[in-house]
Amino acid sequence: MTTPHRTLIQFFHWYTPGGGQLWGEVQARAPELARLGLTDVWLPPASKGASGAASVGYDTYDLFDLGEFDQKGSVGTKYGDRAGLERAARALREAGLRVLHDAVMNHKMGADDMERVRVQRVDPEDRRQIDPEIFEAGAYTVFRFPGRAGQHSRFEWTAACFTGVDAIRDPDEAGIFRIVNEHGDEHWNREVDDEGGNFDYLMGADIEFRNPAVYEEMKFWGRWLGEQVACDGFRLDAAKHIPAWFIRDWVGHMRETHGQDIFVVAEYWNPDFDALATYIERTDRQLAVFDVALHHRFHDAARAGADFDLRTIFDGSLVASLPEHAVTIVDNHDTQPLQALESPVEPWFKPLAYALILLREQGVPCVFHPDLYGAEYEDTGADGQVHRVQMPAIATLPRLIEARQRFAHGPQSDHFDEPGCIGFVRHGTAEQPGCVVVLANGSEAGRDITLGPDHAGQVWTDFLGHRQDEVVLDEQGRGVFRVNGGSVSVWVAQA
Repeated sequence: MTTPHRTLIQFFHWYTPGGGQLWGEVQARAPELARLGLTDVWLPPASKGASGAASVGYDTYDLFDLGEFDQKGSVGTKYGDRAGLERAARALREAGLRVLHDAVMNHKMGADDMERVRVQRVDPEDRRQIDPEIFEAGAYTVFRFPGRAGQHSRFEWTAACFTGVDAIRDPDEAGIFRIVNEHGDEHWNREVDDEGGNFDYLMGADIEFRNPAVYEEMKFWGRWLGEQVACDGFRLDAAKHIPAWFIRDWVGHMRETHGQDIFVVAEYWNPDFDALATYIERTDRQLAVFDVALHHRFHDAARAGADFDLRTIFDGSLVASLPEHAVTIVDNHDTQPLQALESPVEPWFKPLAYALILLREQGVPCVFHPDLYGAEYEDTGADGQVHRVQMPAIATLPRLIEARQRFAHGPQSDHFDEPGCIGFVRHGTAEQPGCVVVLANGSEAGRDITLGPDHAGQVWTDFLGHRQDEVVLDEQGRGVFRVNGGSVSVWVAQA
């Protein structure tokens, strides 16, 4: 029995239906996910958000409320209550799946009270430009969590726990305001992304990791979560806004606590390879990051159609240069239609994109829930109009996931010498079969590939069923593996 290739699924999207249904769906589908060949399930943020049962989870209010306390208008979260989360995580473990939690540690929202603070105005276009004038104002920076009443943690948050806010009272202003306190210096946190000069501040009340009490509380929360619910790893939200030194220390502490084999992937949303490589080094190469550049290549390729040069599909990507740290995606909750980073990959290209992340040797792929199960929703777009969106399930995706576990074995050789048709071979091992993958973004095409005399006379067929013909290899193990226009074929040897 071979160890399955690690294959993640993001088991939610931005418009996942509410009403506390998701934890039950996770529990019910756990055996099915395992049968499909998935290995790790990334769950949405389980903690109470500022918007209560309507919260997707990224407007985090109380990290220690997993749908257990009457806060922000509800006991449960959008996804269910704590008991449902525990059942879901247990069902995943029983099915042999690993559980990844979404850790939202950058900010807090929905404060319980306001206090007087000392602030400075900040230029939002260049956050390094901080007005020297220090003045007093009211800010919502007091978090007491009265519904929880000190259970799990007695820590209370005040202005000393935050670097900045985006609104003040008396005077009433909106913008970016740096909080002057004893724990920071005259600057924002360093070792963050340099967009806007310094991208420490993102939203809400931005957490001050230089405060030793905050530093310890966030480590305590990570330990506590793993003690309460099955935990095999984390997805780190908004990592580009959190100092890399804190992430390095926090992940190291989680490995000491939960085991060295926990899997951690950071959402450092930057398509620039150098920025990602620097971040990986700053965090002591302890984690993976999402391959943002590859997602954008997929988006561009889908829109360009036959005009896109497929030979360049991996140009500038993380998986091409640091594959051991790359988590590859086709889409996620931020890139789907009507979201802030909207850059969806068109449905016709998704089978090609998934073949490129699921069947190759490099990177850890992550499947998106709507691509497996479909999604329908509506929201207001940037134009002020309400749009209804249909994200169809990708019919070939289950078969591609299965192909990853059955045939994506052994060394890899690329055949990237035609702009409109590329291919690659997984050569298999002595115990495990390989495959030949061919993709085309224009008209029907084929790749002339020689596998060697050991394969002479073999008959190969398309595992996806897109092609009904057979490829019979000659005495040199040579054959022409064809693919339909705008499609992908996964050729495997008949037993």
